[in-house]
Amino acid sequence: MIKKEMIAMLLAGGQGSRLGVLTSNLAKPAVAFGGKYKIIDFPLSNCINSGIDTVGVLTQYRPLRLNQHIGIGIPWDLDRSIGGVTVLPPYEKSSNSQWYTGTANAIYQNLEYIDYYNPEYVLILSGDHIYKMDYEVMLDHHKSMGADITLATYEVPMEEASRFGVVITDGDGVIQEFEEKPEKPRSNKASMGIYIFNWSILKAALQELKDVPSCDFGKHIIPHCHENGSKVVAYDFKGYWKDVGTLGSYWEANMELVDIIPEFNLYEEFWRIYTKSDILPPQYIDESGKVTESIVGEGTEVYGEVSHCVIGSGVTIGKGAVVKDSIIMNNTVIGEGAVVDKAIIAENVTVGKNVELGVGEEAPNEYKPQIYAFGLVTIGENSTIPDDVKVGKNTAIYGPTEKAEYPDGLLKSGSSLIKVGDLA
Repeated sequence: MIKKEMIAMLLAGGQGSRLGVLTSNLAKPAVAFGGKYKIIDFPLSNCINSGIDTVGVLTQYRPLRLNQHIGIGIPWDLDRSIGGVTVLPPYEKSSNSQWYTGTANAIYQNLEYIDYYNPEYVLILSGDHIYKMDYEVMLDHHKSMGADITLATYEVPMEEASRFGVVITDGDGVIQEFEEKPEKPRSNKASMGIYIFNWSILKAALQELKDVPSCDFGKHIIPHCHENGSKVVAYDFKGYWKDVGTLGSYWEANMELVDIIPEFNLYEEFWRIYTKSDILPPQYIDESGKVTESIVGEGTEVYGEVSHCVIGSGVTIGKGAVVKDSIIMNNTVIGEGAVVDKAIIAENVTVGKNVELGVGEEAPNEYKPQIYAFGLVTIGENSTIPDDVKVGKNTAIYGPTEKAEYPDGLLKSGSSLIKVGDLA
């Protein structure tokens, strides 16, 4: 019988609706990050760097490109005959077939997979955070505390604590109480959504709560175990951790990569971030081109000016174009003379000549003010912006657009031009 000490279950089925048009056709963990990577590369790389060689990836929403990216796990050295990476979508059973309805329900539907490896411990991970963590150190903490469950926690500013599930611990780090997104938090120790369970405890809890609708770890499983006498402890993580769940935090995390001394270092030899890479020619910067304080991907050609940007691969920045404080994803074309200021532009977008993005004063977005905010221009993949138009702030564009759709040549701040799909 196969026996693994610890296996990882990576929850990568979420839609990431707060990223708006970026995830209309794409699972959030498959969204580009840092000019070269996908968000899911970070937890996968953490696994192999931590010595975990068995990872189940639970997918659901728009999984095609995520599945293609993971493949058989070669970039992360997870193409193993025993273990390795396994993609686990929902599947039809003889009775009671259903989609994954909550984080714990997704794990419950894959009990057979976990049992096959008969692990002592199960590590539960989220597929949409940017961080580096040695899970082996967390497991050592779990063992030394004699814990049944360990939650990774991160100290957030007290004024932000109400956005998270927070825990209250005693002097030894043993968790006494949980508060899920409290209005008046009594603690700033936020749960990171990273858990280590003794498998016997987790399995029993999943079976006991199998009929709970949308069964979730933070709301149901962990409080249930705690009430039934399980020892639940906190593991205080001190490194860089970013939940890139909103357009603002996603933009911010990318921009932090190009700071003079980046808080999050992609270049460390001892803790590499692995990804599936295409074979591309080197980047080219023309004599008329200028690049400062930016990441520029392979195969990108720069004929204009780029400053404080994260640029993917295969991008073309036209002559006379000025691009600043922006994220430009793979295979996008920025036309000659265009000005791009504080934008997130997805893959395969064409921005016409002399277009200006990010003009004027901010105004709340009329369509989805909570999503399209932060003063950003957000453009979904495969979109087209015609020549000689201007686009304001807190705006969203998705699909092939024409000049007639820009009144007086302007999409004013707070407006949206959504031509494709109903999920934008």
